[in-house]
Amino acid sequence: MKLTVLGYWGGYPGAGEATSGYLLQSDGFNLLIDCGSGVLAQLQKYIKPEELDAVVVSHYHADHVADIGVLQYARLIQSFLQEGMQTLPIYGHNQDEDSFQSLTHGTHTKGIAYDPSGELKVGPFTITFQLTKHAAVCYAMRITNGKDTIVYTADTALIPELVPFSRNADLLIAECNFYKGMDGSGPGHMTSEDCGNLAQLSEVRELLLTHLPHFGQLSQLVTEAKEVYNNKVELASSGWTWGA
Repeated sequence: MKLTVLGYWGGYPGAGEATSGYLLQSDGFNLLIDCGSGVLAQLQKYIKPEELDAVVVSHYHADHVADIGVLQYARLIQSFLQEGMQTLPIYGHNQDEDSFQSLTHGTHTKGIAYDPSGELKVGPFTITFQLTKHAAVCYAMRITNGKDTIVYTADTALIPELVPFSRNADLLIAECNFYKGMDGSGPGHMTSEDCGNLAQLSEVRELLLTHLPHFGQLSQLVTEAKEVYNNKVELASSGWTWGA
């Protein structure tokens, strides 16, 4: 399994960059996790929009789905330029009906509701879900191809349920919108210390901090997470890769 970070900013993208978006590849299958602002431009550094096989979204805040419409237009345009374009499945929860319906666009994309209490099988990937604590209904994801396991917290405050959900993951992609000593629990976000605690308690092999704030010295987030997590910690960045 190979992960490539396409976007990692919280709220809005930094100049020339993107908010949440992660490309997962295994056995020739291309899966996009979240599709925030600027993600489609970043995606095209690695694959073409028509080469995507599926998309899964955690929730419907704009910094996680803003480029869904852009992706739909890309598929529409490419359908005129080449034959045999398949309908792209976009998986999301249906607890926000209007947002869920927007995942479908003609024959180009089709919204498919995942069951948060069950398993979702997409290509070589199996995904399970955990409801998070956030301002909108949002689901963390545990993704495996049978060999490697990645846990993506999506947007959340630190909750006890995330510990068993993340247990022994090879990579924990944890949202880190605040610094140590701050309180992000109201809007439903974690601090660097929260991320370190989650990684330590879950005994994950590696921690990637993402959904980063637009203030402060970002390297400080790593330092603070390492105060409580005794393993590898890195900051997400455009093009950051993991696995092979």
